[in-house]
Amino acid sequence: MLLQDPLFITAAIAALIVLAILMFGIGSFAKGGEFNKRNANKIMRWRLGAQFIAVVLIVGFAWSRSRG
Repeated sequence: MLLQDPLFITAAIAALIVLAILMFGIGSFAKGGEFNKRNANKIMRWRLGAQFIAVVLIVGFAWSRSRG
């Protein structure tokens, strides 16, 4: 079953982490101010790193499912 696969659960959690970082970044960008000026690039780097990990996990999950 899909929800019992640990790789699927890990990939889903990683995707949710990416979503959380993205929403935090959009919120700080919309608010503006000194915090956004200091941390906008750092938040973007965190999102890119988390997104890379999520994509690797999703591809790994798809590859493992295709092998049977």
